[in-house]
Amino acid sequence: MDDIKMRVSGVEKSFPGVKALSNIEFSVRRGTVHALCGENGAGKSTLMKIIMGLYKADKGQIYIDGKPVEIRNPIQAREYGISMIAQELNYVPELSIEENLFMGRLPVTRYGKVDWKRVRREAEEFLKEEGLPYSPSQKLKTLTVSDIQMLEIIKAITNNAQIVIMDEPTSSITEREVKQLFGKIEELKKKGVAIIYISHKMDEVFRIADDITVLRDGTVVSTDRAEDLDLDTVIARMVGRKLSNVYPKEEIAIGEKALEVEHFCQDGMFDDISFYARKGEIVGFAGLVGAGRTETMRAVFGLDPHGSGTVRIDGQEVQIKSPRDSIRHKLIMLSESRRDDGIIPVRSVQENASLANLGRYIYGGYAHRGKERQEVREMFGKMNVKTPSMETEISKLSGGNQQKVLLTRWMLCDPEIMILDEPTRGIDVGAKFEIYKLITEIVKENKAVIMISSELPELIGMCDRIYIMCQGKITGCIEKEEFSQETIMRYATGLMD
Repeated sequence: MDDIKMRVSGVEKSFPGVKALSNIEFSVRRGTVHALCGENGAGKSTLMKIIMGLYKADKGQIYIDGKPVEIRNPIQAREYGISMIAQELNYVPELSIEENLFMGRLPVTRYGKVDWKRVRREAEEFLKEEGLPYSPSQKLKTLTVSDIQMLEIIKAITNNAQIVIMDEPTSSITEREVKQLFGKIEELKKKGVAIIYISHKMDEVFRIADDITVLRDGTVVSTDRAEDLDLDTVIARMVGRKLSNVYPKEEIAIGEKALEVEHFCQDGMFDDISFYARKGEIVGFAGLVGAGRTETMRAVFGLDPHGSGTVRIDGQEVQIKSPRDSIRHKLIMLSESRRDDGIIPVRSVQENASLANLGRYIYGGYAHRGKERQEVREMFGKMNVKTPSMETEISKLSGGNQQKVLLTRWMLCDPEIMILDEPTRGIDVGAKFEIYKLITEIVKENKAVIMISSELPELIGMCDRIYIMCQGKITGCIEKEEFSQETIMRYATGLMD
């Protein structure tokens, strides 16, 4: 037991209408990575929030170095040497990098004033060590999501923490930065730091984990050494069944061109972009972070302006200057970031689902809530959305169910063309499978789907054609018989331009 840094014993937690955790037993050894696996809603985030002092457990005890502790808030958690990198980036865009790095722990002089000279000096050292070419005074809003993620990682591991919780730390960073992170994890292990690693990327789990605990429906299913497990076993324990075919792709008759984009340009973002999507077809867009995929699709959808180029829907040129124009033409876009551009956290699941389609429910001077509730409920049934009630705040749902609510929002618009930007980011393998099935059902209805994804196996498993972008340009388009990760990466890095 001497190597156990932290132990969770008999922890339980309930919310109105649902028991989130039941008799959780969970231990983390010093100098190891302990992976926590489970579907969205399995209880991983609730357990981590209890450890961080954000939630209070109904029952149970946490032990650190064999001693019972009570963690009432994140400040106490930090005093016990616990640090966490959250899945959803929580940062203040107007803060500078140095202010963000030292938030909650600003050093003071002997006169009680903030020691800004020390803050600047140490921030410069951190940035230099990480190879980030930024000034400490630069505001976070000027950085990429990838760099903000790296700063959050730096902040967590430079806090002299002895227990570091990493919740989907690689969701928004490049493969180079993933290798950099894994190098830091190895350094932390050598220093005896205990790491709890949560990820839905199972290849990462098996690359980095020493121990793996599987949660399902708020209970611990198993804890084993990683070397004694394989991928199929972990997935079967997570979802309670075997997934014989992770990508439920079907052969569907492909029809006429639904969307054609020609010579789309925007200075500094993308240049001379031309592509098309046909009815019944899933078209993939691959590329490294910063390749311009999201920027292109935001401009096509009317979220951002573009300099030149044309858009044709069903062969007719259309003018799209706003998302309202796109929705009128039956073109919708599921945004990359649920938190920033998707959900309204404090509103109910029903309100979030009906948001883009209020015109159907407000007429004659009245809001027809009965019709709204009925149509949303019916679509929730088709989408298999799991929610305690229609009035539940969407922030209380798992990431996978939040994503299905957003899909419901757009399906209520009866679209013909769907742009899905990272539709399975941050959700578990079971929820991914359900979303893949939904996408398959969508194209079976003779609709066109454009899928942007950073997960190459997902694109290869689900798409009919894949466009690849590099530095704001389309460098290749490959057919199904040409699909391979190596080919895509060569186009994505400009080696086959």
